Amino acid sequence: MQLPNRLKTPSILQKLQWIIDPVKYMESAVQKYPDIFTGEVIGFGDTLVFINDPQAIKEILTNDKKKFVASSKENGILQPIVGDHSLMMLDGEYHKQRRQLLMPCFHGERMRAYGQLIIHLTENIFSPLPLNKPLSAHSAMQEISLQVILQAVFGFYEGERCQQLKYLIPNLVMELFRSPLISSFLFFRFLQQDLGSLTPWGKFLRLREQVDELLYAEIAERRQNLLPDRIDLLSLLMSAKDATAEGMTDPELRDELINLMVSGHETTATAIAWGLYWILKKPKVYERVLDELDSLGDSPDPMKIFQLPYLTAVCNETMRIYPIGIMTLPRVVQEPVEILGHQLEPGTKVIGCIYLAHQRPDLYPQPKEFKPERFLERQFSPYEFLPFGGGARGCIGQALATLEIKLVLATIISKYQMVLADQHPEKPKRRGVVVGPGNGVKIVITGQRIRQQSPTAMVTTPNLLV
Repeated sequence: MQLPNRLKTPSILQKLQWIIDPVKYMESAVQKYPDIFTGEVIGFGDTLVFINDPQAIKEILTNDKKKFVASSKENGILQPIVGDHSLMMLDGEYHKQRRQLLMPCFHGERMRAYGQLIIHLTENIFSPLPLNKPLSAHSAMQEISLQVILQAVFGFYEGERCQQLKYLIPNLVMELFRSPLISSFLFFRFLQQDLGSLTPWGKFLRLREQVDELLYAEIAERRQNLLPDRIDLLSLLMSAKDATAEGMTDPELRDELINLMVSGHETTATAIAWGLYWILKKPKVYERVLDELDSLGDSPDPMKIFQLPYLTAVCNETMRIYPIGIMTLPRVVQEPVEILGHQLEPGTKVIGCIYLAHQRPDLYPQPKEFKPERFLERQFSPYEFLPFGGGARGCIGQALATLEIKLVLATIISKYQMVLADQHPEKPKRRGVVVGPGNGVKIVITGQRIRQQSPTAMVTTPNLLV
């Protein structure tokens, strides 16, 4: 089969580079073939056609089940974590039904309830952090995002079982995501052997068993006392029935819970850490964000923070430079189709390359520069700016993630004075399926911040520290 713009690097070297440094892999390829190229990568069935032209991405994402279809088989690298029954691993009508069930939990009034919770959790986690000592912002963001998703999924962020999950979930994820070398266990099935508790895969399996024990205990407890007025995700899933009036089994519930916690934890924390890095790195951006936040007064409504235009632009620019997901989920060609002048035959696997679409100079002049203003000057289509993917497989938690990113950054920036501990540029590094800041964004908190008063207030309180 003739595929477009095949990279000439030997297959094994391509796969190794993809595991070690996916950003460099893509940037090298796009220098030779700007819009479309074929690579040999591991984790998605090897041969994959990368596309970053927005119009072509639109065609791929809006032709599900006609010219292209999304298949859960292409998500196999995460199966050891999320199981066989989660939304990520479902296809067809099962996927549609599960998605329809989950969508209301991430929209409307639920967002208002999450708003105050996010601010509260952020303050609780940041307030005890030491002053004048370097610390990892990424680690703090992981703690915040984990507590938020525990509240959304279970309706709690306190209690013994919650505390155990708060400890085990990050370890379960990070055991495979902490470095490109360890991440290779997700890509190479032959490495997935239990050779004892001291080996990476053996340790992962034992952590997974501990998490499963807690989840099944929570499910059993809920089944004995299912309260109809609870609106957390677990309660909603347990009360749901399919077309045959059957509810979800315990393994189905377990897999969905793991999927929600994993996908709503590391990804969001990474985006917030990148956002804080860019704000502290760019003094003018920092000042403008503070001015906009100060204009809302003390204790502003979370939804007013969410609607701030410049803060929104900063968050968008953060997710443009290093998007939460660097690619859409793969699609499989169903019938002969022409894309960008190339004929693709049935069975060809294509993928929308989010990272490269966000780096196109024809869309984003000086794409390596952090310029939030571009999102104030122009509205980008869902196929030019797509940090959460798109189509039928787009991120279901996009609304909650966006709210969390904005509110955590706003709370930290408005309440604390801080600087970057290391002025060297942060470089992207693979963390499982996410590209995160390699050094974790080291910061130093120098003290609490007092809100800048308006000119009128300054006249009446001239001695106020600002």
